[in-house]
Amino acid sequence: MKKYALSAIALLISGPTFAAATHGQQLHDQHCLKCHDSSVYTRKDRFVTDKAALTKQVERCKLNVGAQWFDEDVSAVVDYLNTNYYKFQ
Repeated sequence: MKKYALSAIALLISGPTFAAATHGQQLHDQHCLKCHDSSVYTRKDRFVTDKAALTKQVERCKLNVGAQWFDEDVSAVVDYLNTNYYKFQ
């Protein structure tokens, strides 16, 4: 029981940040991986060079796969990709 209480406390402390990161990863895994794997984010000749370009690319991909995402969903995916791959400021 203590284990679950500690997990709940950790979720409350991390709050929206953890939830958004998890949501972004879920959307990414469900939609983006239909067309490519994660190597597209780490290749040397990538054309996404800043966070604005990353947001535009996520928007393009969203349209290509027909995802019905809200702006918050796009932001969650951009944040997930930036945190895990791009590291833009």
